[in-house]
Parts: sequence; C-alpha cells; structure tokens
Amino acid sequence: MNKKTVKNIDLKGKRVLMRVDFNVPMAEGKVTDDKRIKASLPTIQYVLDQGASVILMSHLGRPKGGPAPEFSLKAAAEVLAGHLKRPVQMANDCVGPEVEKLAKALKPGDVLMLENTRFHAGEEKNDLELAKQMAALGEVYVNDAFGSAHRAHSSTEGVARFLPAVSGFLMEQELEYLGRAALNPEHPYIGILGGAKISDKIAVVENLLGKCDKLIIGGGMANTFLAAQGLNMQDSLVETASLELAKSILAKAGGKLVLPVDAVIADKFDAEANSQVVDVDKIPAGWRMLDVGPKTLELYKAALSGAKLVVWNGPVGVFEFPKFAEGTFALARLLAESDATTVIGGGDSASAVKKAGVAKQMTHVSTGGGASLEFLEGKELPGVAALMDK
Repeated sequence: MNKKTVKNIDLKGKRVLMRVDFNVPMAEGKVTDDKRIKASLPTIQYVLDQGASVILMSHLGRPKGGPAPEFSLKAAAEVLAGHLKRPVQMANDCVGPEVEKLAKALKPGDVLMLENTRFHAGEEKNDLELAKQMAALGEVYVNDAFGSAHRAHSSTEGVARFLPAVSGFLMEQELEYLGRAALNPEHPYIGILGGAKISDKIAVVENLLGKCDKLIIGGGMANTFLAAQGLNMQDSLVETASLELAKSILAKAGGKLVLPVDAVIADKFDAEANSQVVDVDKIPAGWRMLDVGPKTLELYKAALSGAKLVVWNGPVGVFEFPKFAEGTFALARLLAESDATTVIGGGDSASAVKKAGVAKQMTHVSTGGGASLEFLEGKELPGVAALMDK
C-alpha cells in the first residue's frame, strides 16, 4: 500500500481527528452489534499511546435533513468507553463553536466523540465549508473508515484537503488484502460472485475475468447467465434487461466461468416453501432456483482446489432462509479448509461466513460491502485517494 499510515506521522501532543465507521445496528437506543467499534480499537489505542488526544467522527444511518435522537452516536460512545476503559466525552454536534471549545480543551489521552456527521446536509454533498470546520478541530486527520471510503463526503474526502491525512490500521489492512486481489493477485486466483443481480456487479465481473483463473457464479446472478445460455429458468429471478450482457460475457469468458449445474428449487419465494433438488435444465413450471445443489458444490470444490487466492463477494443462494442456506454455508466451509489466502468482500458474504461459524478461518473479512465492491471493480476510492502518499 502506497499510502501513509498513523505510523508514518508524529502524533505526540497532537489532536487527532479520526473518521471511524460506527454505523452500527441499533435497537431501542442500544448497539446490537459492536463489531465495527471493536475493529477501530487498535488505531484509537495506538494514537492514544502516542500521547495524542482523539476526536472521533462517524455517520449513523440515514437521518433525513437534520438531527434525530434515534440516530445519535451517544450509545456508540458509551460502548467505546467500555472497551477503552476510559471516559469518552460526547459532543452535541460535529462542528461549531461549542465543539471547537471542547476539542481545544482536550489533553493527551482524552477521547471526544462528535455527533453524527449526517445531521448536516452538506456532509453527503462533500461541502468544503463543512469539511473546513471539521478540520479546524484537529491537527492530523486519520481515516480508518474503509466502509465509507467509496463516498466523497465532507468527513471522508473533504477534510483531507485541509489536514495532513493518513490511514488507520483497519484501512491499511483492507487496502493490503483487497489490493492483493485487485492489483497483484497470486495464481491460481479464483473469484466467487453471488447476489441477486448482474447489473449490480457487471464492472466486477469484467474486472475479475481479466485477472482470475476461474470465476464461480452463484445466486440470482447465475440464473441470468443460465437463461442467456437458453435454459428455461421458469419462475427464477432473471434480469431480462441483462440477458444480452450475459451473452457477451459468456462469449468473452472462454472456460473461466463456473455456473451451477443443479439447484435447490422452491415452489414459492418463502422460508417454508416446498423444495427439491433438480438439474438446472429440468426446473418444473411454477418453481424457482433458490440455492445451488450438491453437484454444483462439487464443481466449486474442484475449481477451488490448489487456489492461492480466493475473493468472495455475495451469497450463492437465499441464505436468509435456512432451507436455502446450505450452498452458501458449504462454500464458506470449503474456503475455511482451503490453504489459499481468502478475502471476503463485506456485506452479505461477511455475514454468511459469520453465520457459518468460520469467519475466524478467513484471511480477511472486509468491513465495507459497497467499498470493497468498488475496489474490486478497479475504481479508485475518494476516501483513499485523498490520503498522503508514502
């Protein structure tokens, strides 16, 4: 990674403005999963150990045009204080004279949590005046929020124009592992793409096809490819608007694509639907494909054999329904047993390896669904581009 990190800059006695991703699930005013808060701890702790004070900023949810108590970061600040075993002061805004006063009064070892950046409409417009006010709070900017790095917002891209800007450890780790896949892959390199639609992932498909040795396709995306090969997918989800696109990818792919040969099908889209296993060319009328079948998993296993690098983004079935989750969980277990470097591209795939109980056996599980997808498309992420080069 050619970006400077917290280790490449003097932090002693400085006020460090740090963008974290505390966009955590909440219920009844309480944080229900603190994984993202825990992920930021190494960077926060390192900065404090260097004799700096820390000012944290994050968004939470999608508040509509102004402050709303249910989107306050107060609960996240309380969870953080518990992990750090030190007080975390809570500001009532992320900019303004009051907040500046709090920031200027910080002493080394102090932690201040700013209120939700999206309480200001300018945040998502990358309003530079807002970014300048944010920058006035600190002396060094650290971005450790990979999950928001694909958005050019005031707190991710704008603020980096006004302060020396470096990455935190979480950001560094994401860029290292996703960078291996996007820029400098080891071979044999296997890509796995699932999820519902080709249209969401067309740029990733095209980018990966140019780099990997095999590309495994599952989930709803596979239905569209199978339909493009002339199979009758009956009531399965098929993107008719993407059929021509699928045909052109099939023509370009040579033998690289690994598509399902059998499926777990259902008589309706429902967790309790009747199910059976059939070959993909024998789906009866009124039925739909909701998971990959055992023969397909054998194909996937063969494709993964001997792999040095595997990148997975998107489930291969409707894994929210236990009856149709086995394909996705079996694939997760195959990766857990593999000797390859395994990079899981955030979002549903991250949740799938966790539910399968094998997250710890993966080399890297990304914290950013949308950001990891754009990175794998070969796009430069604004929040990363804005950091200082080594």
